[in-house]
Amino acid sequence: MQTAIPFMQFRGGSSKGVYFLASDLPQDEKLRDRVLLAIMGGSDPAQIDGLGGAHPLTSKIAVVSRSNRPDTDVDYLFVQAVVGEDRVDVTPNCGNILAGVGPFAIETGLVKATADETLVRIFMVNSSNRCELRIKTPGGQVEYQGEARIDGVPGTSAPVICNYKDLAGSACGSLLPTGNIVDVVDGIEVSCIDNGMPVVVLRARDFGISGYESAGEMNANTELKARLESIRLQLGPKMNLGDVAKKVVPKMSLIAPAVNGGHVCTRTFIPKVCHTSIGVLGAVSVATVCIMPGSVAAGIANVPSGNQKHLSVEHPSGEFSVSLDVGGTVARPEVLNAGLLRTARLLSKGVTYIPETLWRGK
Repeated sequence: MQTAIPFMQFRGGSSKGVYFLASDLPQDEKLRDRVLLAIMGGSDPAQIDGLGGAHPLTSKIAVVSRSNRPDTDVDYLFVQAVVGEDRVDVTPNCGNILAGVGPFAIETGLVKATADETLVRIFMVNSSNRCELRIKTPGGQVEYQGEARIDGVPGTSAPVICNYKDLAGSACGSLLPTGNIVDVVDGIEVSCIDNGMPVVVLRARDFGISGYESAGEMNANTELKARLESIRLQLGPKMNLGDVAKKVVPKMSLIAPAVNGGHVCTRTFIPKVCHTSIGVLGAVSVATVCIMPGSVAAGIANVPSGNQKHLSVEHPSGEFSVSLDVGGTVARPEVLNAGLLRTARLLSKGVTYIPETLWRGK
């Protein structure tokens, strides 16, 4: 016997995930997580017996419910199925999967479409932050086709405009989790930041590399990966994240001067594997480091002037454009709002099945 659970699958930004209504899952968190692991394929690295894509970017989950908060429409919990391990991680946010939450909320009736564009106000449960999505809804239906293009995704789609609010300290409790703009670990200068995603930013040149290597070349560099992991493990407690040996945060982002017309070039490890792109909120955190005087990005990032800063963050698959509304002072700038362009597409919907005994907690 099996238990059927309704779901939708979306491509959100440059990731892919399975979306659920919270009401269709067990309310007990431990049982919910076991059910989600079973749906994705358990601890098998190939996830052959589930819906997971055998890769961190395609093994993501969104759990969505109607919000009881006056300033938001839906609550969104992001769950990362850790590939090859029998566990999930709910520590970080995911801005790519977030891009699909607006369409999902409309498709499921949690939010009613209004006119040609619908505003969906989202509370991010993982970090207690808010984001507003603007979704194209001509005729009261979600529009998926359009001319918006983002790197890492083939073709074009309708735009999803994401405006993030109050991101500072999303997981660590403060924008600068260690209290310093620069720390030194294992003889390497780093800048630790949390403006939507905990990230450790490091200069590629300090590791004897250019920072322009491909993701494959980075992943083949076992010495580099060991050094990065040593730094990451030491910084976890200092960033108020505790023991991060089994967590997907903080991300590690190596930076170098931009080479393709952008403002900074990145190679990001999430957390131990160099990926072919950069996450949405990871890009926001890197861009935030770039505008902060005295950070490791000084002399590397080409920072535009003015309070409205549009930064192009280069990555192996292209670039990610981040718009920052900056306040505060010159010495201590404050990001008031972060705007991003994403796209999303509904891929499938139906029911997925798990063993009935698992649902009953056995």
